[in-house]
Amino acid sequence: MLNKKKIIIALATAGLLTAGAAQAALVDRGGGMLYDDVLNITWLQDANYAKTSGYDADGLMNWSGAKAWADSLVYGGYSDWRLASNSAVAGEGPWDYNVSFDGTTDLGWNIYSQKSEMSYMYYVNLELKALVNADGSIRTDWGIFRNGTMNGINGINGNWDLSSFAQADIKPVKNLQAHIYWSGTSLSDEDAFSFEAFYGTQYQGIKDQSEFYAWAVRSGDVAAVQQQSVPEPMSLALVGLGLAGVLLARRSRNLSAS
Repeated sequence: MLNKKKIIIALATAGLLTAGAAQAALVDRGGGMLYDDVLNITWLQDANYAKTSGYDADGLMNWSGAKAWADSLVYGGYSDWRLASNSAVAGEGPWDYNVSFDGTTDLGWNIYSQKSEMSYMYYVNLELKALVNADGSIRTDWGIFRNGTMNGINGINGNWDLSSFAQADIKPVKNLQAHIYWSGTSLSDEDAFSFEAFYGTQYQGIKDQSEFYAWAVRSGDVAAVQQQSVPEPMSLALVGLGLAGVLLARRSRNLSAS
């Protein structure tokens, strides 16, 4: 009997651990929205919705245009969309502009930190790889195509053309561009954070001169918001009992009248 109890407890524990691990990922909430249960943010499933929706011909905009699109977006009944944000990787201090391979500064590769929403999406949720390892050595499986190319173009020595880049569906994400995405976080009057989805590089772009893609995100879980407008099971049960009581009362009156 004791051994049987131990087996049951072990199986239950394993199930809980497995469930916990499975939750630490993107959750498809339906309606084109994906929830990150670690950062507690919701992404649009379409990583180029500005083009798909017809807002922009190709989805490429300068920083002001991209930010204005996200800030004015109404999707799924929500109007609080924005661009992805950044905070200092090393803490609450100033930005570290040194470029690192190991993700310890605010510019560079392999930034797994939760303080960079876009980089965290790329490396953790989508499990994509950077151009370089943490020691600076070149990888062979980098990029959204996971084959060390950008739509078949090598690109390591700058032998590429942004206009020839393509897109890919990665896990639940649709239309992820092998290009550069804006962050909503400003670095200066001239520059803002950006993320190179082909190399996995967090860098900076010139706000007015550079045209990059925009990917909308909002804080919180859409399912939690939707749940507030749905009656709880107990409330539904009480409503059902109330209706049953009304029907019984009417039936009793009808029988008495007859």
